[in-house]
Amino acid sequence: MVDLAAARGDRRLRDARHRLRAMAEGNRRALTRLFQTGLIFTRQGARLGRELLLAHQHLLRVADLLARLGDLAGPPRRDAETEALLGQVQLLLSRTAELSARSEGLLARER
Repeated sequence: MVDLAAARGDRRLRDARHRLRAMAEGNRRALTRLFQTGLIFTRQGARLGRELLLAHQHLLRVADLLARLGDLAGPPRRDAETEALLGQVQLLLSRTAELSARSEGLLARER
């Protein structure tokens, strides 16, 4: 017999981990381009660098929260702590996506 709640929780955790890896790679690429193009030495580039570093901090926090969620896994439970952690993960990932989108726009214009 399959516990659908546990399967749904596992899938949410797996999706969040996949999103984290993809966003971390995108952030790394953007920082690399920022330095390779020399844009980091301009006012806009410095601002972008700070935003990318903030996004990186968000991603580190997400990794920590996902590790905590992995520790909570075991017997299927859907308590307030798990939901709060997943809410924080989603919020941080959405903020990071906004910061990354801004950086991609600026880097695309500077090419």
